[in-house]
Amino acid sequence: MSTAGHHGGTTGGGHRIRVERGDRHVRVELGGRVVAESRRPVLLHETGLPVRYYLPPQDVRTELLETSTTRTVCPFKGTASYWSLPGGERDVAWAYPEPLPEVADIAGLLCFYAAEVVGD
Repeated sequence: MSTAGHHGGTTGGGHRIRVERGDRHVRVELGGRVVAESRRPVLLHETGLPVRYYLPPQDVRTELLETSTTRTVCPFKGTASYWSLPGGERDVAWAYPEPLPEVADIAGLLCFYAAEVVGD
């Protein structure tokens, strides 16, 4: 990330992505269990999408997840790998192991559809 704590810009056709470090308390609960909890998310702001919170793997209970065979390709971020709940919901989290240079700060961080910012 740049020294200002932000990275990104126009990626083409008016599509914008901005990445910044955050300090909000983010929690992910799935199947009645806390799967992730972090106070050091990386926020990704992308045109037309809600803010996504990318969490360090150290703040994720990865033993509660299993790798999925799903892969998707985003023209602005790269190829994503996914994780599922064993015997439960599929593809609940994703990460970009080798993202495009414009969003390199999310490399290896996990993002969940169910992430929520909680009060302190």
